[in-house]
Amino acid sequence: MKSFLKKHWKRFRKYQFLLEELVRRDFRKQYRRAALGVVWSMLSPLLTLLVMSIVFTQFFGRGAGVVHYTTYLFSGLLVMNYYRDATKDGMSSIRENHKILTKINIPKYLFVFSENASSMINFLLSMIVFFIFCAIDGIHFGPHLFLLIYPIFWLSVMNVGVGLILATWYVFFRDMKYLYDVFLRLLIYMSAIFYQVDRFPAKYHRFFLLNPVYVVIKYVRMIVIEEKMPSVSYQLLCAGYATFFLIVGILTYRKYNKEFIYYL
Repeated sequence: MKSFLKKHWKRFRKYQFLLEELVRRDFRKQYRRAALGVVWSMLSPLLTLLVMSIVFTQFFGRGAGVVHYTTYLFSGLLVMNYYRDATKDGMSSIRENHKILTKINIPKYLFVFSENASSMINFLLSMIVFFIFCAIDGIHFGPHLFLLIYPIFWLSVMNVGVGLILATWYVFFRDMKYLYDVFLRLLIYMSAIFYQVDRFPAKYHRFFLLNPVYVVIKYVRMIVIEEKMPSVSYQLLCAGYATFFLIVGILTYRKYNKEFIYYL
C-alpha cells in the first residue's frame, strides 16, 4: 500500500495540470447552455430547501419543536447533496471518458478525482447560501464554525474512496447505476435529514451511527446549531469511516484497473 501510494503520488504530481483542466472541463460541462450558469450551484439547494421546508413544516409538522429547523434541514441537505453528486458522478467518470482512456495512457483515477473536485466547488458555493440562511435563522457566528473543516475534509476523503469503488465496478457492471440510485433514495431517508433521531427509542440511536453520511451530518449540526465540539470518539468514528472507504477504494481500483481497457 505504501509503495502504491508513493508511486501514484509521483504520477499525480506529473499529471496535476491535466487534473486541473479536467476539473475546469467538468465544471463548465455541468452548466453548459444554462442561462444562469454557476448560479444554479446556489439556487438548486435553495429551491430544494424551500420545498422541503414547506412540506415538512406546513403539511407534516416535522419542524415542530426543532430548534433552528431551517438550519437543521439545510445542513442535512448540504452534506447529502455533496455526497450524492461526488459519488454518483465519480461512478460514471471512467466509463464516460473511455474514448480518452483507449487512446492515451493516463491514470484513470484522475477522472474520479476531477468529478470530486467539481462537486467540492459546487458544495463550497452552496455553503455561501447555507451561511446566509444560518444568519437569517439566528445562528451565532463565531470561531467554532472553523471546526467544520474537519468533517468536510473527511467527507471529501470518503467521497473519493466510494467514488473509486463505484467507478471500478461500473466499468464491469452497468446495473450499478440503477442499483446505486435505489441505494441513494434509501440513504436519504436513513440519514435523518428532515426528522430527528430523538423521535425513536434511545436503543435505536446507535444504529444511525452505522450510516457514515449521517455521522457527518450530525457532526455539522453539533458545531453549527449546538455550538459544541463532538467527543474524541465521535471524531475518530468520522475519520475511521472515511479512511476505511479510501483504503477499500484504492485496493479495489488497484486490483482491477488494468482490466478496464477490455470493458470500456
